[in-house]
Amino acid sequence: MNRITQCIHGKGTVSEVMKHRGKPGQEVPSRLLAFAGMRRPVVFWNITNRCNLACEHCYSRSGPGISDEGELTTAEALDLIDDLARTGVPLIILSGGEPLARSDIWTLAEHARERGIKTALSTNGTLITAEVATKIRDSGIEYAGISLDGASAETHDRFRNSPGAFEQAVAAFSRCREAGIRTGVRVTLTKDNYGELSPLIDLSLELGASRFCLYWMVPCGRGAGSYFRLQLTCSEVEGALGTLFRKAQEVDPSRMEFLTVDAPQDCIHLIRAMEREGSPDLADARALIMSMKGGCSAGDRVANIDPWGNVYPCQFARSPEFHAGNIRERPFSVLWADDSHPVLRQFREKTTHISGRCRECGYFSLCGGGCRVRAYAGTGDFSAPDPFCFLQ
Repeated sequence: MNRITQCIHGKGTVSEVMKHRGKPGQEVPSRLLAFAGMRRPVVFWNITNRCNLACEHCYSRSGPGISDEGELTTAEALDLIDDLARTGVPLIILSGGEPLARSDIWTLAEHARERGIKTALSTNGTLITAEVATKIRDSGIEYAGISLDGASAETHDRFRNSPGAFEQAVAAFSRCREAGIRTGVRVTLTKDNYGELSPLIDLSLELGASRFCLYWMVPCGRGAGSYFRLQLTCSEVEGALGTLFRKAQEVDPSRMEFLTVDAPQDCIHLIRAMEREGSPDLADARALIMSMKGGCSAGDRVANIDPWGNVYPCQFARSPEFHAGNIRERPFSVLWADDSHPVLRQFREKTTHISGRCRECGYFSLCGGGCRVRAYAGTGDFSAPDPFCFLQ
């Protein structure tokens, strides 16, 4: 995760990070968790594979008509939350599929709050009525990340394979705002919506989003089939990162935060841009990035649990090669503490194994070699450089 805003406006952030080091996860503000140095992971929990949409770039294979057979029962899910609380997990991100398709989501969120775990929601927004927004607030969910894949209905609805999805998602922002829920925009940038990045940021500001989170494609789920057609070129990536950097400079950081996900090497563009401008925040930015100890948090500060209780290093590493176990067979707390597990050890020790041009790169200690899922999918070699890296 590349937190652009916190790096370029970083003086207060560095002191806050240092102040919260060593504190229990419940006492660390959500925006500082990435820098907190905790081995207790943020958990991305896909609570269901059901979804009312069938998006082309979905990192899962969710969609309408999918059965909930075999998914964790309410009792199993509540037991899991108890175990996550014992583990000291600071935050659960409730995702899917579409998490609002699961009828007991309010029970799960309320139980997490009772056990001292913060919760956030990752949603397509189409099911957020005024009543649902109130339930989100009352259940203790602190934040809703709502997907917008374009600044126009034409673009967004094409991505989502659903006419009217844009209008519903935009309405969800106002409903959440009226209910007092903090929101953010989540966008996966591809060749099909690259040209709408700047107007999408402007729209996000109009909608009152407190965060603009840009995701890059990872070859997994349904998105694997369109990955090579939709993935951006190096020059397009640098163009997008330049746009985010300029916008983050212009926008009051208390109004909206900018960040990117799925490409730890994005921090290199940020550092270079700050170097060119002689930014007074450069030293603090480096300190923040270095505190993340190699960029990617998968298998260490981030974990994924799928609808059936399978555990993976992150939500994009959900292939058989990266399966770390199942909570029905072994509690998450026990599984995650097992440093000898071959999958977890592989991710936790990734920087010792990465080979090729990454080893000769002066920024290797900052980005840690990028995304291991892309490297493996593109080359069959977990230790290979991330082929998505824009550095030539």
